[in-house]
Amino acid sequence: MPTRPYILAESTWKTVDVTPYEVAVLPWGATEAHNYHLPYATDNIQCDALAAEGARRAWERGARVVVLPCVPFGVNTGQLDIKLCLNMNPSTQAALLADLTHALEGQGIRKLVVFNGHGGNDFRQIIRELQPRTQVFLSLINWYKIGDRSAIFSAAGDHADELETSVMMHVAPDLVRPLSEAGDGRERRWNIAALREGWAWAPRRWTQVSADTGTGNPAQATVEKGARYADVVASKVADYLVALAAADPSNLYADA
Repeated sequence: MPTRPYILAESTWKTVDVTPYEVAVLPWGATEAHNYHLPYATDNIQCDALAAEGARRAWERGARVVVLPCVPFGVNTGQLDIKLCLNMNPSTQAALLADLTHALEGQGIRKLVVFNGHGGNDFRQIIRELQPRTQVFLSLINWYKIGDRSAIFSAAGDHADELETSVMMHVAPDLVRPLSEAGDGRERRWNIAALREGWAWAPRRWTQVSADTGTGNPAQATVEKGARYADVVASKVADYLVALAAADPSNLYADA
C-alpha cells in the first residue's frame, strides 16, 4: 500500500526532508462516550479521515500540506463522572499548541490549521493569546460546522446524532454498532430561559443532560448522508488549504 506524502505519520524522513510543506494541519479530537453505538474515539477517527481527505484533494491541486497526528484528548470537564471520558483542560491545550507551534516555526512551516472535531474544544481564545507570540499563522476549522447541515440531515443534535453517526458510517463503518442498539439521544434542556435560548451560556453537566450520553436522535443516519456531508467538508477544506498555502500571511485583507 503506497504511503500518502501528506500524512506525517506515514512519511519517512527521506520524503519529509525534501518536501517544502506550506501548511500543517493538526486534527484535534477527544476521548468520550458516544451513545451506545459509536466508539469513544469517534471524534479522533473523524478528524483523521476528514483532514486526510481534504489534504489529499489540496495536495493533488499542488498545495504542499501535511496532516499531523491527531491529539486524542479534548475538554471533557462536563463528562468527568462518565467512566473513561478523558479530560484535557484548556490550559493544557494551550501549552501543547504552543509547543507544537514553536517546533513548526523553527522548521520553517509558517501556517498551522487546528482541525477540530469536538464541540467541547474552543481554540479561539487560545489562538488569540498565542498568535502575537509566533510568526506561524494560526487558524481553526470546526469541521462539523461546515456547510448547511439541514440540507442533508433532518434531526437536530450535536453529539452522536444523525450527522456524526452518518459520517462514522461512511469513514469507519466497522466501528458503528447497529442503530437498533442506539439510544434516542434525548436531551434535557435548561430550565432557565436565557440558557435555553443560548444568549447566556454555562457548561452542560452531561449525566444530567442525557441518559445515553448522546444529544440528538441518530435513527435516520445513513452511510449515504455521511458520504454526502464528508464530500462537502473535504471539498471546502481543500479549497481553504489551497488558498492558505498560496497566501501571504502579511497580506490577507482586501477592500470590499
